[in-house]
Amino acid sequence: MRTTSVAEGPQVDSQTTITTTMKALVYHGPGRRSWEDKPRPRIQEATDAIVEITTSTICGTDLHILKGDVPEVTAGRILGHEGVGSVRETGTGVFGFRPGDRVLISCITSCGKCDHCRKGMYSHCRAGGWVLGHTIDGTQAEFVRIPQADSSLHHLPEDADEDAMVLLSDIFPTAFECGVVNGQVQPGDDVAIVGAGPIGLAAVLTAGFFSPGRIIVVDRDLNRLEVAQSLGATHVVNAAGHPADEILAITGGEGVDVAIEAVGVPESFDLCQAVVAVGGHIANVGVHGRPVSLRLERLWSHNITLTTRLVDTVSTPLLLNMVASRRLDPTKLATHRFRMSEAMKAYDTLADAARERALKVILKKG
Repeated sequence: MRTTSVAEGPQVDSQTTITTTMKALVYHGPGRRSWEDKPRPRIQEATDAIVEITTSTICGTDLHILKGDVPEVTAGRILGHEGVGSVRETGTGVFGFRPGDRVLISCITSCGKCDHCRKGMYSHCRAGGWVLGHTIDGTQAEFVRIPQADSSLHHLPEDADEDAMVLLSDIFPTAFECGVVNGQVQPGDDVAIVGAGPIGLAAVLTAGFFSPGRIIVVDRDLNRLEVAQSLGATHVVNAAGHPADEILAITGGEGVDVAIEAVGVPESFDLCQAVVAVGGHIANVGVHGRPVSLRLERLWSHNITLTTRLVDTVSTPLLLNMVASRRLDPTKLATHRFRMSEAMKAYDTLADAARERALKVILKKG
């Protein structure tokens, strides 16, 4: 297959002058990871692009993989589904990108043509979905192969701040689409966000687009509650106390118009059910590994709406514009920065996030 390419990196085969290896963060089964040499990806389909990663990050989902919570991820997989980089090669079927283009990589791969993509459900693309760092090698590496490149990459302006842009690969579209949009946040609404991790905090920032009345954030981590206040939360509630009682007191006993579940455990879902107002919305964002109880004996007559969603990244162009216009600053969630070669240390930092006061760690080329 014919491809186009630009000059390659420093590790080259002296006979072919083509890079053959790269460094990558590799999963080797529950609790096991390493920074090691891997073969550099090659074009496999006409619609592929090879991107040289210049900035990446680690997601909470990567930590779930390392715990063994995502059995589809097999030993030997390169982790990561978020990244910014430069196109190095394109297949003959790629028309919107060329070598040298700076790009944002979407965490969701989409063909843009199948029945699900035509409904805007890119996460369920019949030729993609969440594949990077899941069923194919991901972005915590020097190079990555991006299938369906024309509809899975976004052009970046020359002056784009990569630390901000990489956070638009996943957490901001996830918080916005699954939490704020699905929750139908409206001006003046009372909003409870249960969980002040990166997703919950991104929901604080993007809920602000709609001028809600109160934004109440619940968590056990006092540092994260302080960060939530600095980002626009009007009230914070310690989950170690009696959060439902506190939220009902704040809202005069009425409950909240929108309850965003951003943790993924039964206790947080139960809290959302306990505080949602009549006619309100529960927007589930968290990844649940255990069953939850739906309290229909109380909620059957409450006219509530319950939504679930896997991020589709349909909002990425909007979020790119919001960053460009300085209406959104994702870097407020970036607490630690490492060279890509320090990925093992970065994982250790994020795994001990409470003590390290870590939210998002940024991995830079080098």
